[in-house]
Amino acid sequence: MTTVSPARRVAYEVLLRVFEQDAYADRVFRSAAKDLDERERAFAQRLSYGAVQRVRTLDHAIDTLGKRPVRKLDPPVRAALRLGAYQLGYTDTAPHAAANESVELVRRARLERAVPFTNAVMRRLTEGMAQLLASLPDGALKESYPDWIAETFERDLGHDDALALMRAMNEPLETVVRLLEGDPPGEATDIPGAYRVARVDDLAVENGRIWPQSRGSQLVGLVVDSRETDRVLDLCAAPGGKTGQLRGEVTAVEIDANRASELRENLAKMRARNVTVVEADGTKLPPELTGFDRALVDAPCSGLGVLAQRPDLRWRAEPLPELQLALVRSAAERVKRGGTIVYSVCTVNADETLAVVEATGLEVLPLGGEWPRFAHPRDPRFLLTLPHVHGTSGFFVSRLRV
Repeated sequence: MTTVSPARRVAYEVLLRVFEQDAYADRVFRSAAKDLDERERAFAQRLSYGAVQRVRTLDHAIDTLGKRPVRKLDPPVRAALRLGAYQLGYTDTAPHAAANESVELVRRARLERAVPFTNAVMRRLTEGMAQLLASLPDGALKESYPDWIAETFERDLGHDDALALMRAMNEPLETVVRLLEGDPPGEATDIPGAYRVARVDDLAVENGRIWPQSRGSQLVGLVVDSRETDRVLDLCAAPGGKTGQLRGEVTAVEIDANRASELRENLAKMRARNVTVVEADGTKLPPELTGFDRALVDAPCSGLGVLAQRPDLRWRAEPLPELQLALVRSAAERVKRGGTIVYSVCTVNADETLAVVEATGLEVLPLGGEWPRFAHPRDPRFLLTLPHVHGTSGFFVSRLRV
């Protein structure tokens, strides 16, 4: 009997649960891969995340070469074929290993009747996958994005940058940590306190020495520029990476009880003792939360700048400009006159960035002079980190005066 490697078993489970049960890829992966050694875990993550990201292209290949619509297949067959197709198209896995183990996954799902079909499709994919991928025109289908995301990128960045951005977010980004205390853990970067590392040292995280956080995310926390004497409002605080960067007396607001609990745990690990967590709706704050010097509104968004780290997000993303505007207005009511609000989102979509800032009517305090490397290409008063340009997650950052 063919064995199935632990890495492929994990990737298969991730594919099954993400697309059949609407689960989150990172959460499924974390629990499914907990017993793997480091090497197997890295391979499992590459297979899992890669296949979830590339699923539109994989389904096109299975539809075209397999001659039966993917949507009509049994879920275990669908997941096994997607996993096999990903290995054939995007890894240097031996074709027979990809094919045999995909067939074995179907057999283990007790779908013996589907084994010959799976075998036949894997054979056709082995013969035709490379040619099919090479023949696809550049764009959303080849890079495996929903059309609306590709169109948004093209509208806001132009054709060449849109394509480069889509390609960059199909590859793993750099691994970066923020130094909390002790010696530098890796290579210094262009963001003070941010270090590039080969991998995150979990023990150093638990011991409060480092925190995993992209350069783009750390830039947001630095732009707030809070002082020890400031009262600071952090309106959408979980999971807390940026919250832990803030100095002064910080009130961190989080609407979701589970996320608020995670926020408290993370702040405890970071030893951020200057933060009080309040469970509340950021658009309907308790009346006593007022008189702040500064606010950070790192708002919920479509997440189009972090698609490399969140493989399933492209298939569930939606812009949230109304909520973003409501949150900035809520913060503006609670910040003293002359105080500042940093509005940031991990997206590059102009509807959630430039348009939201314009709708607030607040005075823009230019940032491009302070951080010229990250100046927004369309409006240098703002910052925009881009995965294909800066090698970090995509963040829009603005500073506004109340």
